[in-house]
Amino acid sequence: MLPTLPLLAQVASMPFKRSQTGLFHGKVIQFGNNVPFSKHKTRRTWLPNIQQKGLRSEILNKEITIKVSTKALKTIKKCGGIDQYILRTRSELLGPEGMRIRIRLRDRQQANALQAAKNPLLAEERQVDEVEGEAEPDADAVEAIGEVEVANAEAKKAS
Repeated sequence: MLPTLPLLAQVASMPFKRSQTGLFHGKVIQFGNNVPFSKHKTRRTWLPNIQQKGLRSEILNKEITIKVSTKALKTIKKCGGIDQYILRTRSELLGPEGMRIRIRLRDRQQANALQAAKNPLLAEERQVDEVEGEAEPDADAVEAIGEVEVANAEAKKAS
């Protein structure tokens, strides 16, 4: 069974602070000591290298802005995009934010599959448009634009 939003709390523990949400690929704060020549140890922390990035999701068809560790960025590039990274990576490495995105991706995939099952010709046209890189406007939008242009021309003639 795939997790849904109500089951998300059971799948992944929530972070202590809101600022800790993101794709960190297992990177966490590390603690240790600074040890100079005098051997006087002082506590310090090492923070993971976190960047705010906008990553394009092909399944959601929009850009996701998220905090990402540089290790996660390398893995995303290696997997071939944010969608493949989210769907393939273990839940322990994704964390709560990654699991939330995974649920959104799977829901969208299921919706796309249902839509393709209802209208297979429309699904084929969309795949062709995505491959070509351009989506054609629908007929209603073209007709509405034409009506607006005609109304603008008549208004110019009247004035």
